[in-house]
Amino acid sequence: MPKTILVIDDEERLRSLLDAYFSQQGFRVVTAADGREALGVARQEHPDIVILDLMMPVMDGYEFMRLYRRECEAPVIILTAKVDDSDKVLGLELGADDYVTKPFSPRVLVARVRAVLRRAGVVPPQAEVLRAADVTLDRGRHVVCVGDAPVHLTPAEFDLLAALMLAPGRVFTRTELLDHVQGTDYDGYERTIDVHVRNLRAKIEPDPRHPCYIESVYGVGYRFCRE
Repeated sequence: MPKTILVIDDEERLRSLLDAYFSQQGFRVVTAADGREALGVARQEHPDIVILDLMMPVMDGYEFMRLYRRECEAPVIILTAKVDDSDKVLGLELGADDYVTKPFSPRVLVARVRAVLRRAGVVPPQAEVLRAADVTLDRGRHVVCVGDAPVHLTPAEFDLLAALMLAPGRVFTRTELLDHVQGTDYDGYERTIDVHVRNLRAKIEPDPRHPCYIESVYGVGYRFCRE
């Protein structure tokens, strides 16, 4: 059964982004726009972990933490645009388990969530073998096959294909894919992804000039076909 994440942030765009990102990573996501709404959602949904913005209207993250910790011990990761150590310390003193400073990479946040859940003894599901169309990707063995034929990929190509196959049909921007391939400490160009996609198509597509697995979405990015 997928683990439930409660995302609390007053920015609708960020809530939607994290909902989409965590959903394609195998989590169930519920959201709230402020601390007061979040208390009701938490009581109903019983999340396994909470991602909490500090600065919100109606009820901020600090007040939410004070009230939430009276009722539940589920781990909390704070999102904050503040860089003052005293704010981070206060959040931790109120019962937060970790914090991430805005702006942040969704990939980093996923890693932090998994780490906190492991420490809490809650291990979220993560498929080792991905299958879509005629392509199979085994993350544990680092093996890719198209039909029955093995395909040899570079680490970057492998990570790129894994990201796309996690959510067939979902369109990924070049920025999102660059984050999967290069990590958060890489100052690269989005067009780097175009090169990786071209190389990947040359290895897995029957006809790279007319791809049937990795589709281009004009002006946005790429997606892996559902069929």
